[in-house]
Amino acid sequence: MRSIFRFPNRLLFIGDVILIIASVFGSFALRLELGPLFVFYLPQAVTMIVVALLIKPLVYYLFGLYSRVWAYASIRELKIIAAAVSIASVIVALIIALLTFIQYYQGFPRSVLAIDWLLSLLAVGGLRFAMRLLAEGRSGGEGSTGRSRRILIVGAGDAGALVVREMQKNPQLNLTPVCFVDDEESKQKQRIHDVPVEGTLEDLGHVLDTWYIQEVIIAIPSAPGGTVRQVIEICRAKRVPFRTMPGIYELLGGKVNVGRLRKVDITDLLRRAPVQIDTTLIGTNLSGKRILITGAGGSIGRELCRQISRWGPESLILYGHGENTIFETLIELEENFPSIPLHPVVADVRNLDRLSNVVAHFHPQLIFHAAAHKHVPLMEINIEEAITNNVLGTRNVVEVALNNEVDRLVMISTDKAIRPSSVMGATKRLAEMMVLDAANRSGRPYSVVRFGNVLGSRGSVIPLFNRQIANGGPVTVTHPDMERYFMTIPEAVHLVLQAAAMGKGGEVFVLRMGEQVRILQLAEDLIRLSGLEPGDDIEIVFTGIRPGEKLSEELWDQWAKFEPTTHAGIVQLVDEDLINGQVLTQTVNDLAFLADEGDADAIIRILDEAIPGAAVRSVPPPDLTAVV
Repeated sequence: MRSIFRFPNRLLFIGDVILIIASVFGSFALRLELGPLFVFYLPQAVTMIVVALLIKPLVYYLFGLYSRVWAYASIRELKIIAAAVSIASVIVALIIALLTFIQYYQGFPRSVLAIDWLLSLLAVGGLRFAMRLLAEGRSGGEGSTGRSRRILIVGAGDAGALVVREMQKNPQLNLTPVCFVDDEESKQKQRIHDVPVEGTLEDLGHVLDTWYIQEVIIAIPSAPGGTVRQVIEICRAKRVPFRTMPGIYELLGGKVNVGRLRKVDITDLLRRAPVQIDTTLIGTNLSGKRILITGAGGSIGRELCRQISRWGPESLILYGHGENTIFETLIELEENFPSIPLHPVVADVRNLDRLSNVVAHFHPQLIFHAAAHKHVPLMEINIEEAITNNVLGTRNVVEVALNNEVDRLVMISTDKAIRPSSVMGATKRLAEMMVLDAANRSGRPYSVVRFGNVLGSRGSVIPLFNRQIANGGPVTVTHPDMERYFMTIPEAVHLVLQAAAMGKGGEVFVLRMGEQVRILQLAEDLIRLSGLEPGDDIEIVFTGIRPGEKLSEELWDQWAKFEPTTHAGIVQLVDEDLINGQVLTQTVNDLAFLADEGDADAIIRILDEAIPGAAVRSVPPPDLTAVV
């Protein structure tokens, strides 16, 4: 059975022909009334019909009025109809005026042309929007199974209106929009798609009881975490299920519809108000450029690929050592951005010759360096690996970028690089120094972007907590006072692209990440979002701080100065305490030698001596059980 009611285009054309004839006769009848005068001007009417039949269908065709599915017609289609009818009527009027000028007519009632334009607009628009009404009537009577759930929508904006419209057009969803709540005063007691706005968020509990609501949908993609938390706490108290639209960063380039609804997850509770981006600046930096991304199969690397692709680069080189992750990234991009040339490269940044050949072959104009080992406890027991990948790999990327005159290089760094207490943090700080040193020596716009923990990335705390909750607990937290900065992957990459476009050379950009979040609170929120209660249903156990960890992180050294940028979500550090030049080169060479020798103790000693504020030696010896 067809899911939508459609007219074949030939019937639409026949309908237009009939309406064109009727419109001309109708305009003469309205102007002259039916009588002797109408009969006298009948030859002019017939001539105008012939002209209109020759001109109007052709103009309608050129405007696409026969190639659209009118069951989905909207305001945009209405504008196209108005433009097509108006231009067709102007052309007909010009031809009639020409015929009058050459005295083909003995006078012509000119107001007929205006009346014909109005009738044609009503006829052409009416025919097509009647098709939409018929289609909606047909779809409205099909597909519903069982009893429909009564839905309250939080947010009476664009997203909420579209969600309601989807429910009304698709009764097979068994969702009936009952009412909205919204904090905007001007929307109170108004109706959107015939669904009333019945109060503000403060009224939510009362509205849930009054309207017998069976489910709540949070349709505010830009809602901050506090708003989402407020809604779900009321819903939990009333035992009403709830779902949400994804956050604004997840919706970039996507479509708002019922299919996007999902259960509320922890990222919703940590949302911040969305920041504005300078689209012109980012577009200039990315559009039409050849871009290479190291670590393209990782969490950050893959999101970089997604968001960069929306800006229409000339090509993307996906560089990573994991063949499966590179393959998965490639397949996703091919499905969503088929027009962009993609070049998957399975290789390691530690292989200098391979990296040099790839860059020399593809000539990227911009490199995003996201390849790195990031797990703090694992790097404490794989110190040599942290050096070769994070330090020597970055040295290779910088060297190759300089040798091939790459226009711009952006390194992704971490808050753990500040006064590092871990091997991972220390190696990332050295990597930062190499990028900044290259920028100062070459004058090229090479820069560093630093941010904190990323929710949802592979190996992050959220998947671990979810797995522990699914197994019935306990949920393990290292320390009750442990806290971290958090961002979602799309949000972080969104700001990385903005910072990258602002770089002029040698900057350390730091993303504003709001307040740090206690890991204990994170665990409790996840348990509650799973429909359980901390302590009663799922036990929380404290395991002790792991090697290399701090109770809280810092985004810059205590003595470092920072200044605002043109973007409210990004600051730039100035006067950082760095090593550079020959001292930096010798330090990296020594670490490379010690990594080959497997001398972990000497590596740690050099890291502490070379990096300002480092305290890697103060960390207790690693315990394999502390990895998890």
